[in-house]
Amino acid sequence: MLILLLVTLVLWAAGFFLVSRLRPVAAAPASRSSPTVSVVIPARNEAHNLPGLLRSLASQSVTPHEVIVVDDGSTDGTAKVARDLGAKVLASPPLPEGWRGKTWACHQGAQAARGELLLFVDADTWFEPAGLARILGSYAGGAFSVGPYHAVGRPLEDLSLFFNLSMSVGTVPDGLFGPMLLVDRESYRRAGGHEAVKHRILENFVLAGRCRAAGVPTRSVTGRGALAFRMYPHGLREVVAGWTKAFASGAGQTPRGVLWLIVAWMIGLMFAPLGWVLSGDWPQWGAVYLLCAAQVSWLSRHVGAFRWYSALLYPVPLIFFFAVFARSALRSGRPVTWKGREIRAD
Repeated sequence: MLILLLVTLVLWAAGFFLVSRLRPVAAAPASRSSPTVSVVIPARNEAHNLPGLLRSLASQSVTPHEVIVVDDGSTDGTAKVARDLGAKVLASPPLPEGWRGKTWACHQGAQAARGELLLFVDADTWFEPAGLARILGSYAGGAFSVGPYHAVGRPLEDLSLFFNLSMSVGTVPDGLFGPMLLVDRESYRRAGGHEAVKHRILENFVLAGRCRAAGVPTRSVTGRGALAFRMYPHGLREVVAGWTKAFASGAGQTPRGVLWLIVAWMIGLMFAPLGWVLSGDWPQWGAVYLLCAAQVSWLSRHVGAFRWYSALLYPVPLIFFFAVFARSALRSGRPVTWKGREIRAD
């Protein structure tokens, strides 16, 4: 058991390397002389989410040149909500063969946009006060992405803890997040835009590779204090379906060394309660368990407002992570229903 204890502590220590990857968004806002920004929002049945995002944009210290909502065949009043809140609405043509709904909507928005910079953002996000200015202050050209801070609502949403952590650690500092992309027009053109990734669910991973191949720099940061979202707030079925649709494929796009480090760290986290149960040495293994819980709590604060007891009871969301990850891997390449459409997982 001594060897298991030492291995657990070594793997626990790996977590401190992971947190070093989580670069925050700039504290200083951009100047008012920033390039003009066209905000493009792909939206399919997002009438319930759009008010939060559009109102947050209207209250920013930096005013976007335009806000374009691309209505991707919605049936819930998305277009009316967007117009009532001052956005320009584009009705997306029917989805062509070989395209995904989001990539097709982003492509339409990019074609219509007139700003010097294109800011693609998901409808379920929102900007914190001065968040847009901070994001523009972090932008140094090329393709730039911010991982939204998870505003956790219902306790069930705490199950996303390790998904958020692994997604953020696997993306920052050189990858691109799916919910937000800021890019100048020339870089977007050189990388091929969303047309180059039209058939992918995880278009952000492939687009990052296209950017690098075209000599376009890619960079990403965490978004606490700038950009936020709630992930899958409508129940367990949505949480499972949302993370299942492509998470295993996303892990396959994570840099190999980082991926193995994440896996090793998670294994170490599981060794702590396992050693506690197998050895019966409650004081020694209990102390190790509390060290792991404290580290999980510290890491989680970088990516979301997860509750303290989620870290204290971290084996629960961790086992959930393993189960959904396995489900995602098993369903890779099979049809998955998402937002009323049947799509084939990457």
